[in-house]
Amino acid sequence: MNFTLLTVGKTDVPWVKDGLDLYMSRLKHYAPFTLQEIPELKKASALTREQIKEKEGALILSALRQGTRLILLDERGKEMRSLEFSAYIEKLLSGGRDVTFAVGGAYGFSEEVYERADSMISLSKMTFSHQMIRLMAIEQIYRAMTILRGEPYHHE
Repeated sequence: MNFTLLTVGKTDVPWVKDGLDLYMSRLKHYAPFTLQEIPELKKASALTREQIKEKEGALILSALRQGTRLILLDERGKEMRSLEFSAYIEKLLSGGRDVTFAVGGAYGFSEEVYERADSMISLSKMTFSHQMIRLMAIEQIYRAMTILRGEPYHHE
């Protein structure tokens, strides 16, 4: 089973990139993990919010491997504590399918992406930049893996 973090736009904040590199290097000891960045739309300022969501949505859907489970990181998703998230990851691992966690663009996901999604998770009730969510998501996946292995990273 492979994990993918699919994002709209490149990681352009140096400390976020450093954090992503750190956690990707740690995660490789548990499961294959890929960061897949979809390029930002060109001339997006000439488009409406809905047009941007539609175009980004088409790119997200075309980037998915067949059979992958799609989990949206979305403010409307289910909130979980880290222990609950690790149990969720454990269920995903037992399912045998590849898993893609998707971070949408500035305006969220298109209706087609919502329809394709297998589930939605919210990392917080607060709003964070799309750059920071990438780092928070990968850290939580790493934390879940250490919890499942009984390693001392998580303290509760």
